[in-house]
Amino acid sequence: MFRELIGYKKAFGLALEIHTISKRFPVEELYSLVTQIRRSSRSVCSTIGEAYRKRDYPKHFKSKLTDASSENSETIVWLDFAYAFEYITEIEHRDLTAKAEEVGKLIQYMINNTSKFYTSE
Repeated sequence: MFRELIGYKKAFGLALEIHTISKRFPVEELYSLVTQIRRSSRSVCSTIGEAYRKRDYPKHFKSKLTDASSENSETIVWLDFAYAFEYITEIEHRDLTAKAEEVGKLIQYMINNTSKFYTSE
């Protein structure tokens, strides 16, 4: 089950943290930065779940994981904006970015090792 994947668990945890922290952002950011950073961070998890269902088809699996990686990179960009606008501290930025980079490495591992994720049927 995809929920057991370390990458999924870490991405899900990061999305929850981002949701909580983004509650502090100014109201005028609700329909821009808040919406975008929440959407991209949640999309990492959902796309990993979609990819897992396609794991017996390596090209589809890699394609979906590439999408998850792209969403993860987008999340990092939004974290950069949040820090630049002083909505999060330097420590929060460093911590959240490090977690997102770790998720990115886990996704890349899955891309590079597709055969480890095939079903054993």
